[in-house]
Amino acid sequence: MRAYILINVKPGRIREVLSAIGKLPGVQHADACWGLPDVFAYVETPTEHSLHTLVMDKIQKLEGVERTETHIVVE
Repeated sequence: MRAYILINVKPGRIREVLSAIGKLPGVQHADACWGLPDVFAYVETPTEHSLHTLVMDKIQKLEGVERTETHIVVE
């Protein structure tokens, strides 16, 4: 599955969150951006379950992450 994950981050935490996200399996690319959301990540996972795991168990649990919004690519 391919998806774009939009991530809001607490002030002052963007660099460390971006670094941590970039190291997660499945994350192909992540960028910090001006405005909201703070980080855009493009991910590819083999299954829907692995996408859920990546978002809910890894990204949302990172210190400094306030909110995520996931947009699954239509194939």
